[in-house]
Amino acid sequence: MEYGGILGLIILIADIWAIINVMGSGASTGSKIIWTILILVLPVLGLIIWLFAGPRSGRV
Repeated sequence: MEYGGILGLIILIADIWAIINVMGSGASTGSKIIWTILILVLPVLGLIIWLFAGPRSGRV
């Protein structure tokens, strides 16, 4: 496996994790849809933006 393949797999796993956390957050449905679309359309940039500004999980 190449480094590019490993990096792509890591990004895919991180994006799936971010989407699961967005869906589990207490944000409104509209916000969840917007964050999910942002993460899907811009996988790396969307993930970074979500880490700093995204809705937090409902869990403590």
